[in-house]
Amino acid sequence: MVRLDRLRALLPPRRPLVWWLWHLVLVLAMLAVSVGFGVTTATARGALGPHEAQFEVTTDGAFTVDVGPLGKLQLDSALPGPLGARAVVQEIPQDVTGVGQADTLMALQEDLDQYVGLFNGISHELRSVQKALVRDATRRAGAMFGGLVVAGLCLRLLLGRARREEIVAPLRSHPRVAVAGGLVVVVGVTAGVGSWVGRDRPRPAGVAASQVFDGTPLEGAQITGRLGGIVDTYSGLVVSSVQENDKFYDGATDSLRTAWGDYEKRRDRAARAPAPTPTPEPTEGEVPEGEVPEGEIPEGAVPEGDELSPGPTLAPSPTPSPSPTPTRPPVTVLFVSDLHCNVGMARVITELVTLSGAQVVVDGGDTSINGTAVEQQCVETFADAVPRGVRLVAVPGNHDSHTTTRAYDRAGATILSGSVVTVNGIRFFGDADPNPTTFGDTASDRQETEKQAGTRIADAACGQRVDVLLVHNPRVARPSLDRGCAPVSLNGHMHSRTDPVQVGQGVRYITATSGGAHGSSVTLGPLKTTAELTVLQWDPTTRLFVSWQIVQINTDGTATVGDPEPWPSIVKKNPQSTAPDPPGGY
Repeated sequence: MVRLDRLRALLPPRRPLVWWLWHLVLVLAMLAVSVGFGVTTATARGALGPHEAQFEVTTDGAFTVDVGPLGKLQLDSALPGPLGARAVVQEIPQDVTGVGQADTLMALQEDLDQYVGLFNGISHELRSVQKALVRDATRRAGAMFGGLVVAGLCLRLLLGRARREEIVAPLRSHPRVAVAGGLVVVVGVTAGVGSWVGRDRPRPAGVAASQVFDGTPLEGAQITGRLGGIVDTYSGLVVSSVQENDKFYDGATDSLRTAWGDYEKRRDRAARAPAPTPTPEPTEGEVPEGEVPEGEIPEGAVPEGDELSPGPTLAPSPTPSPSPTPTRPPVTVLFVSDLHCNVGMARVITELVTLSGAQVVVDGGDTSINGTAVEQQCVETFADAVPRGVRLVAVPGNHDSHTTTRAYDRAGATILSGSVVTVNGIRFFGDADPNPTTFGDTASDRQETEKQAGTRIADAACGQRVDVLLVHNPRVARPSLDRGCAPVSLNGHMHSRTDPVQVGQGVRYITATSGGAHGSSVTLGPLKTTAELTVLQWDPTTRLFVSWQIVQINTDGTATVGDPEPWPSIVKKNPQSTAPDPPGGY
């Protein structure tokens, strides 16, 4: 039997209360210094419209956009306490200026549309910047705290036990004074940090909010300096465009809600309607029901001259009912593609996910316009549009880039990059478009053609179990379908829809643009052409789609919800389909 004194010897020695209080004070002091360091040094880089910007933490409770000698624009901050942020607007990136100068009214209108997109999503942009600052401050504070702990341990080892006892001896003789002094140090450090953080100038007093922003996401903003005059002179067009944009997509969302309700009524009426029972036509030689064939004795009749002998009455044998086959509910998938930074459609996507009960949103690529750093706002807005608990799967298109793809990934999207990813039981496989397009010029990241990329993707897909192939360009997906590497291919790129059709040993579906892009001209603002989204139902038992349903947002802001159509079956007798590959693409 183990003795209790031996067990006690294994436990750490008891410490007096003063020891715990002293170490608590030490930890609090290190935390105060670490948090102060993290908050005061936190920075983040982001984008405001076509401009890059450097963001820093302030303590005036405002989000300030500093445009140098022109002045400042200030909004209330959503950061905790008195914390705010300052955005120092910098130059337009070189890759953006490579587009060329706007020298026509149409080009100027396109520039205006881009700023309308910025102001329409400014609330999201501010939240994104504030989250980045909090992450950076937390990371810096953690690093500082860890550094202080390591420095303390190193100092402890360097001093040695005898020297530490010599230093601590006076404190032990006056423990209350030591603890009180430590608390004073903590308060002093905290106050010092607060004054250091509070070095920022206060918000200007007596500056009224600019009324031109009333009813917009910038409502309540204060503008100082020459920027105020510029806004007062030229903001009318921008503000009216922002208001028109909000009105259009709010109306489209309301119309979608109404159209979906009408569809549900049609669906419920069809479910309640009794199915007609067909009456089979009698075939040649078949006797109609109720008549007795010539020469046969009706059932229950006794032949003439015969007597009916009594016998046991036999009960009819019960008909065995087939055992029910366990089935799982289908997975609802919302498929979008070619959004091209039209952030106005974000609220439509949110509403359709809610109405349809979609568990997965699939983005077929071209989420951005040119893939520049300033377009990360677009992909972050679309990622935020997907409700919590709903998975987002995406593949980069030719207009996307590593920069926007990384931003999409950070925002919560699952990016396909050449391996199978299982989401809600569906095994997705896909890869980035081989020919990214920037400002009309096409360059290949992998130095491969569409045919080479298609062969590479087919080789990889055939070696794995794939349910859905997600590739932006349908021509790149063709080899995988021909070889039976995937039963389904979802594609975009063409900006026009091709209904599901068998190609090779699979079914190909090409969706139209979900952002309303008209040809090579993208939409920022009210739609210039119809935007389409597709609701798909996937059967976990057969591991195939069972239906597809088109939802359209028209150029007048009305919504149309079609009835679900059955997904075509795959005919194995003719594995090589003659369905041609669509030409072109955007």
